Amino acid sequence: MLKQNLQIKLGQKLAPQQIQLMKLIQLATLEFEEELERELEENPALERALDKDSNEDKYDELGDEYENEGSESIETDFDVEEYLFDDEPSYKTASSNYSPDDEEFDNQSLLTEGQSLYEYLIEQINLVNIDEEDLKIAEYLIGNLDNDGYLRREIKSIVDDLAFSVGIYTKVDKVEDVLLNYVQKLDPPGVGARSLQECLLLQIEKKVTADKAVALAADILRNQFDALTNKHYKKIIQKYSIDEDDLRDALDEISKLSPKVGGNFDTQTITLNQEIIPDFQIQVKEGKVIPSLNGKNAPTLRVSEEYKEILSTYSHDKKSAEHKQAALFIKQKLDAAKWYIDAINQRQNTLLQTIMAIVDLQKDYFITGDDKDLKPMILKDVADITGFDISTISRVVKSKYADTPNGIILLKNLFSDSLTNDEGEEVSTKEIKQHLQEAIDNENKRKPYTDDALVTILKEKGYNIARRTIAKYREQLNIPVARLRKEL
Repeated sequence: MLKQNLQIKLGQKLAPQQIQLMKLIQLATLEFEEELERELEENPALERALDKDSNEDKYDELGDEYENEGSESIETDFDVEEYLFDDEPSYKTASSNYSPDDEEFDNQSLLTEGQSLYEYLIEQINLVNIDEEDLKIAEYLIGNLDNDGYLRREIKSIVDDLAFSVGIYTKVDKVEDVLLNYVQKLDPPGVGARSLQECLLLQIEKKVTADKAVALAADILRNQFDALTNKHYKKIIQKYSIDEDDLRDALDEISKLSPKVGGNFDTQTITLNQEIIPDFQIQVKEGKVIPSLNGKNAPTLRVSEEYKEILSTYSHDKKSAEHKQAALFIKQKLDAAKWYIDAINQRQNTLLQTIMAIVDLQKDYFITGDDKDLKPMILKDVADITGFDISTISRVVKSKYADTPNGIILLKNLFSDSLTNDEGEEVSTKEIKQHLQEAIDNENKRKPYTDDALVTILKEKGYNIARRTIAKYREQLNIPVARLRKEL
């Protein structure tokens, strides 16, 4: 039975202008330039204004608001809304958003088509004197190698796959024989290994030499690999009745081996230009920290005067359907251009207010450049100062860089949580990590500090931190445990 119900719902929807603004805010300088060029190309009613003065001078005075001459209102000698009263509102027909599928590679992107590891190995195996069945097995094994050159799959699984997909019925011993005698003999040495130990052994066994250090290194890899990985150097010295210099020479030979022999080969990948263009400029003058936007983030745009005149011309002929449609199209482009200029102005204002708030909170750091001067700062702190939403601040600092007197920094690296020291002061976790890094850098590598010892060291500096917190910070700094930091 059909029924009709009346429901009232309260919801929030972002206007096209808001969506456009959010998209522009999160773009870095290079991406913003690409977006701007695309909009200029697609909307003929939007054009660059001739700059009489450099954009870089528009933010010389801290707090000065940027004014873009393109944000002027579109004025005509007639009422456009009255002329187009029976058409849909322009905000419903304006299109300012782009799908991620529409993105293109910029001119600085490089398409690298180097020879892949698979192609290199197949080329070699086809030059080997090998029967047809063994060749197919070898080719299948090569196809199962990962990008590092390792065979991660079980031989038994490969035997099953050969039967179902290639039609070759064989045994584990046969496949392993092809792997050892053909695939692992190919260049680069170490390819086709099933473990790190096997990979290093394959490489060092290719070194035909009577060098004592090479022979010792090979023996250690073959028979004392666990002791080596755990850095039980005393055990190795006792095992071979050698001194520390002999072991150091052997370890030097092992350090020359590559754990990822396939790393020098490309698999037709896209390599992007890694150049970083800072979004902000931060200068220190006479003890004052002065932030500004990169000039490329402050383009001077305007609405096309030519299009305004065309719209005015078409408006005089209200009886022609073709002219009416043309006027509607032009009106949409003019509105889209004005909205885009307003969005850019809002973007620049948002970026400037955000960097000013960050500079205000981290003034000491920008002056000294010392991580120890970083104050605890979270997104909410900046949001409270600027009045923007936390999500807006997050979009601003994401992937944005600042050129400071101490180098180019990623803005999100300035944010950190806080801990309270023994004096009751809140300190940044980055400051604690800096002290932790210094302690480890200055430790005796023959007898590295354990996490418990690091707790004691930081406690003496006034930071009362638990051992598990030390372990967490150490892992975040990519520092291994004491046993693995041990050196001869």
